[in-house]
Amino acid sequence: MIDIVCCPTPFLVGLLSSSLPKLKELPVEEALMVNLGSDRFIRQMDDEDTLLPRKLQAALEQALERKNELINQDSDSDSDDECNTLNGLVSEVFIRFFVETVGHYSLFLTQNEKGERAFQREAFRKSVASKSIRRFLEVFMESQMFAGFIQDRELRKCRAKGLFEQRVEQYLEELPDTEQSGVNKFLRGLGEKILGIISEMN
Repeated sequence: MIDIVCCPTPFLVGLLSSSLPKLKELPVEEALMVNLGSDRFIRQMDDEDTLLPRKLQAALEQALERKNELINQDSDSDSDDECNTLNGLVSEVFIRFFVETVGHYSLFLTQNEKGERAFQREAFRKSVASKSIRRFLEVFMESQMFAGFIQDRELRKCRAKGLFEQRVEQYLEELPDTEQSGVNKFLRGLGEKILGIISEMN
């Protein structure tokens, strides 16, 4: 099934190192390849250091590095508990990342006379004060991931709320009234919020 890496669609695939020579022969385009055993890039797109705004990237890295502390802690808990804690940590970090960057999306879903919902893309992007975050959103909004996310929200009626939706609800409730319209401080204190979540999990 190694040929699947040539598909021009988003994917995350794990391969054994023994497949590396075959992988290098394939016409793989626009793919980031990482050797997880050595923590090294096999192939890069050369935009990895510029996609995320520096402060946002630093906050993510700082929060994810805390997992090493959890791994290294002498714990009496069994391995299942430790694994669940680590899984919960990584999940919460990325949920918080997406809540902080796109959690205001619902403020820009409008309804027409037929009751159909439409997303106000440009207003959504311009509502962010930070130029670097606006640039990130400009790129992110062109991805299939974001298009699918918004399409799902436009079509959603009374579906049960998942963890992301619950976190978004909490996030919007915490925003001061003056920010509901402007939504100007998405990433202020992102690192502190993530670290607060980690502390609660410990």
